[in-house]
Amino acid sequence: MDPQAIFEYKRIVQPDEIDGLGHANNVAYVEWMQEAAIAHSAALGWPGSRYRQYGAGWVVRSHRIEYLHPANLGDVVVVRTWVATMERTRSLRMYEMVREPDGKLLARAETLWAFVDYATGAVRRIPAEIAQAYPLPSGPPSPNPSP
Repeated sequence: MDPQAIFEYKRIVQPDEIDGLGHANNVAYVEWMQEAAIAHSAALGWPGSRYRQYGAGWVVRSHRIEYLHPANLGDVVVVRTWVATMERTRSLRMYEMVREPDGKLLARAETLWAFVDYATGAVRRIPAEIAQAYPLPSGPPSPNPSP
């Protein structure tokens, strides 16, 4: 895969993300995915304010996550994300969550995003200027998580 297509978002596991089992709660992973996607979009010139000005943007259709190893309090987690596909009205974004410094793969995930008009909520075609802002991978994508 083309390394320029991959965006890395780094964060530290916080106390409020720890569940009763002593590791990061599954909901925290979804929040990290959202944070990474927003940061990636902003880095490509499309922050939330620009989408609001445009009057359209992304909403989640579905998430799939495969949890492989736990993240613990204080762990540094790198969320690697990239846009795998850009279709007429939707886009598939992939994620890998890796612990630093050992490089342990904690989770793999994907989000299917739909592009919608903010005023009507209707799905609409992704404008070329937005689609072209997101580099697509040139090599084989990572495997999808198990259902």
